[in-house]
Amino acid sequence: MVKNAGLILTKNTILQKAWWLLEDLQDEITDAVTSGRIPFTPEVLKTPAKISKGENYHGLPYMILDYPRCFDKENTFAIRCMFWWGNFFSITLHLSGSFQKQFIKQVSLSYDLLKKNGFYLCIADEQWDHHFESDNYVEVKQLKKHEFESKLQRQSFIKIASKIPLDEWDSAGRRLSEYFFQLSAIVAV
Repeated sequence: MVKNAGLILTKNTILQKAWWLLEDLQDEITDAVTSGRIPFTPEVLKTPAKISKGENYHGLPYMILDYPRCFDKENTFAIRCMFWWGNFFSITLHLSGSFQKQFIKQVSLSYDLLKKNGFYLCIADEQWDHHFESDNYVEVKQLKKHEFESKLQRQSFIKIASKIPLDEWDSAGRRLSEYFFQLSAIVAV
């Protein structure tokens, strides 16, 4: 395998296509934000959109688009789109600290929307894990409304997410966009 340069060239091509997909999504989101179609609090728009990549999230390459985004030691507001090699595309609304306090009621009131559209709620104690194993996420539709609200209250952060299998690559950009606008409506000001 080490003599087969085609493996790495194919990997590079796939990663470039994932980058372009996230870049197109970034452009769409930025246009929606700058046109005022999505009113976010100005604090979370101070930092521009960013696509980052790495080679070792649980041993595999990944790419992340964060926008809007505001990260500090105690407060997080981010909508994160992720491509994770061999696994999925995902989108996550991540709130902690003052942002969690500000938006917990809106998230709670969005139970029916989240349940209907196949979103997941993070139930783990570690807020920086992105996998969808049963110890990290549970589908909202598996929870009764009072269980959902109870979990929101007990967590030190809120993460609402959805994933798209890689075999649905052709519709991933459109679906990430749809999910983005659904999540944005929850935290719009």
